[in-house]
Amino acid sequence: MPSWRSWHRPLVLFAAAMAVMAVVSAVGLLVDDRVLAGSAIWFKPFKFAVSFIVYALALAWMLALVTRGRRVGWWAGTVVALACLGEMAIITGQVIRGKRSHFNHATPFDETLFNTMAVTVVVLWTGTLVIAVLLLRARIADRATAWAIRSGVLLALVGAGFGFLMTQPTPEQRAAGNLDNADVIGAHSVGVADGGPSMPLTGWSTTGGDLRIPHFVGMHALQLLPLFLLALVALAPRLPRLRDPRVRLRLVLVASGAYAAVVALVTWQALRGQPLIHPDGATLVAAALIVTATAVCGHGALRSTAAPQKADSDSASDFADKELVA
Repeated sequence: MPSWRSWHRPLVLFAAAMAVMAVVSAVGLLVDDRVLAGSAIWFKPFKFAVSFIVYALALAWMLALVTRGRRVGWWAGTVVALACLGEMAIITGQVIRGKRSHFNHATPFDETLFNTMAVTVVVLWTGTLVIAVLLLRARIADRATAWAIRSGVLLALVGAGFGFLMTQPTPEQRAAGNLDNADVIGAHSVGVADGGPSMPLTGWSTTGGDLRIPHFVGMHALQLLPLFLLALVALAPRLPRLRDPRVRLRLVLVASGAYAAVVALVTWQALRGQPLIHPDGATLVAAALIVTATAVCGHGALRSTAAPQKADSDSASDFADKELVA
């Protein structure tokens, strides 16, 4: 494993700043009783701060694995950190003003701020794309690690891309007309207005579809797929079959495919205006097919194809300690 000292420093510093912002937002939730669009006004910066912490730290670690184009990677990571910082500054500033940050076209100033946020999102997505390309070209010694990282960052790009769908006028907004004079253009929810009944903690709609769900699930593949591999490594001392790098690779591929299928499922569900917690029959059938296919493929991945390799090359402790880059 690369030492944390080799991680991308601007992203690490940004994550530290977001940790402070998460504390500030948590205090805001306790002392500020204002409500905006059906939610406690400090809830949005709190959620964004926590999400940015894990996102930035994952990218900071991955950039330490880049073997080609390190300078390009450093600049791409720095641009991502600055874009995220700019977005967070606007979100927090609007909270202080008591105004919406997203989809706000009420005044020329609010519209300018939202358009600026749109630019930061495009810059963030582009910077992440550059990092993804560098990771695809990187010489990572362990193939399971390579696939966990590459699948994670590619799915994160897909998840981040759903943010662009939210900025488009909803069918209801189009039907109302006068988009040039509308105070709000775009929405998180599908089929219902933003600010309605929602799930605790996440704020996701319980009466309609919510595009924040595939956005969230996709973006956090960046952390969850590498964490899945680390779990396999941790279990290897007790489950000898997991010491085989080929088995770990197959399981990572199965997990990546299953994760992509889940992203597709929750996207389909949201676009049909269906709440996550109230799936219809078609959604349940699709979910059952994903679970069944994952179980069958996972069982096949665990089947031994050859005699175990020597412990000195396959043991979990050796795998955890050795460098992941060639």
